[in-house]
Order: sequence, then C-alpha cells, then structure tokens
Amino acid sequence: MQQNHGIGYEEYNRSLDKRLDIEKAREKEYKRSMKLAVEFNPR
Repeated sequence: MQQNHGIGYEEYNRSLDKRLDIEKAREKEYKRSMKLAVEFNPR
C-alpha cells in the first residue's frame, strides 16, 4: 500500500476521501491494463 499509493494501510482505513481516491485510481489502472491486454491478445 505504501509503495503503490504513498499511504499506509492504517491511514487508508481512517480516511474515506483517500480510500475513494485510491480505489478510483485502482479502477482506472485496471481498465487501462484490460485495454492493453486486448490490444496484445485480440480474440
């Protein structure tokens, strides 16, 4: 958590705003990686 997002797990649990920001970033990264996977492995 600290390496990827710059905050510790304890702070992540305490701060709803930070948690939402991190989850939005995770969702964005997930969608980006799915696009790349489709580009490299078209079906």
